[in-house]
Amino acid sequence: MHSDDAPKLPELNEHHVEKAVHDLRSLRAELLRVYQGPPRTVEHLLVAMSAGGHVLLEGVPGVAKTTLVASLAQCIEGVFRRIQFTPDLLPGDITGSSILNMRTSEFEFRAGPVFANVLLGDEINRAPAKTQSALLEAMEEGRVTVEGTTWALPTPFMVLATQNPVEQEGVYPLPEAQLDRFMLRIRMGYPTLDQELAMLGNRTRTVPRVSSLLTTERMIELRHLAEQVHVSPTIQRYVVDLTRATRSHASVRIGASPRASLALMRASRSRALLAGRDFVHVDDVRDLAVAALAHRLLLQPGALMAGTEPTEVIDRLVRDVRYDPA
Repeated sequence: MHSDDAPKLPELNEHHVEKAVHDLRSLRAELLRVYQGPPRTVEHLLVAMSAGGHVLLEGVPGVAKTTLVASLAQCIEGVFRRIQFTPDLLPGDITGSSILNMRTSEFEFRAGPVFANVLLGDEINRAPAKTQSALLEAMEEGRVTVEGTTWALPTPFMVLATQNPVEQEGVYPLPEAQLDRFMLRIRMGYPTLDQELAMLGNRTRTVPRVSSLLTTERMIELRHLAEQVHVSPTIQRYVVDLTRATRSHASVRIGASPRASLALMRASRSRALLAGRDFVHVDDVRDLAVAALAHRLLLQPGALMAGTEPTEVIDRLVRDVRYDPA
């Protein structure tokens, strides 16, 4: 398609903000119809989606991680693929590989499941590091290289990976480089008593289906709108101060990188758009700080032995780092 024929992306104005809010909140309501859990979990998932980021969902088995991601994929008219990570999974099982065509005696590339708009990596930390790393280039660059040839992935492209707690048997910790590629980590706990009772009362043998509400083209538009949400210099300074504070904290061995600052700002823009604003408020940053920063920290051995959690460090910094709106 000639560039002049490409659809024009919308510019941020009051009308487009209202339409974006309507679309995102309709999607939230549809997901909450089938997911029994905190609305905050769904909201953070939508924030990452409209910010063009990847999400790591962490929780014990059976808390509806896969159900939530599959339902989100059903709401989007794009290509959906699922990878069940296992200890014997190979990198080529994700990216694809060249296969000899016996008729032509030539090698042909067979695309792997990574060639999708929405990729569900189920129990990603059950595969060894070499296989986990096969996603690195795809998540960061939107492309994969197989046997020296680079292949572009569909647009948009989003990885939603589920992870079991490291304390469980048969799991491998994700390498730091891969953790840094996830915009947000969402921890999913057990449902409340009322939610679990509702689950028993409403759930049939099959997972309830959701309606298709967005197209891939609309996802691209929403991301374009989120990129235009205004971030004042004082908010930018607060984001950087918060991130830099993780690098000098006594309990932290390796703090959050500049990529974390960018991820937190992008996510804050999307949260503002979901709230119906064309500007970022400091509460957007504070609400997302744990989800955007905690999984990127490596703690000191002494802090680990004392039972300190990265989430506790971020919570403390959110309270301590000063925000000066002047």
